[in-house]
Amino acid sequence: MRAVEGRPGALLVIISGPSGVGKDTIIAAMRERVPPHPRRFVVTCTTRARRPTEIDGVSYHFLDADDFDRLLDADALLEASQVHGHWYGTPRDQVQSALASGHDAILKIDVQGARKVHQRVPEALLVFVVPPSLEALEERLVGRSTESAEDLERRRRDAAHELSRQRDYDHVVINETGQIARTAERIDAIIADEHERHPQRCLRV
Repeated sequence: MRAVEGRPGALLVIISGPSGVGKDTIIAAMRERVPPHPRRFVVTCTTRARRPTEIDGVSYHFLDADDFDRLLDADALLEASQVHGHWYGTPRDQVQSALASGHDAILKIDVQGARKVHQRVPEALLVFVVPPSLEALEERLVGRSTESAEDLERRRRDAAHELSRQRDYDHVVINETGQIARTAERIDAIIADEHERHPQRCLRV
């Protein structure tokens, strides 16, 4: 797929963090806010099953393995990684469309995907969300009751690895329990500061 150059100032923002840290809730809070710069939230593709509270095309694009493979073969994904036993990928066209129209592209992806995108787009802004403690993360994982015991154990192991990668990010934000709005506000402030420091940056994706 042909590379596209974004308008000056449009940012590619990656939000990562271990499973259970509250990324989906933070993204929902960010959607409710009115930032000074327009933005679009890129919807990730995945082969995992949809949870009861999730909406196809909003939470994720839920695909079977064959459809996901077709996207890979067409180079339609900016990155693709296997996480917690399932495939996830970022649709390239959504990112290109956002940046070309002058919107920030907000990606919620894991540490593997973040590393791959950063290799392709070194100017991307990387934000890592951490829990206030490992105990709090454990409580959130168990409390949401969305995984089998096997999946829960896998996510615990993966969380330890993901937390060890936070030094690879530009910013680390603590998502304190019950403070989702404050976390979203903090991430918005980081994005606004990046705009202030690099008003004419042009990204090629």
